[in-house]
Amino acid sequence: MTDATAAAAARRSPTQNQLDAWRSFLRAHATITRTLEAELESEQKLSLAAYDVLVQLAEAPGRQLRMTELADAVLLSRSGVTRLVDRMERSGLVSRCPVESDGRGVAAALTEAGLNRLRVASRTHLAGVVTHFAARLDEDDLAALDRISRRLAG
Repeated sequence: MTDATAAAAARRSPTQNQLDAWRSFLRAHATITRTLEAELESEQKLSLAAYDVLVQLAEAPGRQLRMTELADAVLLSRSGVTRLVDRMERSGLVSRCPVESDGRGVAAALTEAGLNRLRVASRTHLAGVVTHFAARLDEDDLAALDRISRRLAG
């Protein structure tokens, strides 16, 4: 290995502080996500992914999104979102409809039952967000985390 190659490899390796921060970030995300998921499943019989689909559709124009847009919004694979929407459609929470501007395109639309289910499930989820996330941080922490998260996402 040349000196230049070794230097380049070293720059690609994180420092111990960077690894510690990364692992803490992953642990915090996993812990909070598992807790919110468990509460939604227990109290509402709804997965966190299904809840996310309902939220994304509720916030979308006309309360509908192309399946590809929905997959991107909820960070599931296209096949994963298709299977989830299939289950949600059987439960009456969403429906599929053609995309007017594209004869081959298919969209998922939020039904009235889905909107009602979201309203009820939101009580559990939002209480969990406060309990397991927001209440553990002060305003300065929240502002810093928001700033950092936006930088990482953008």
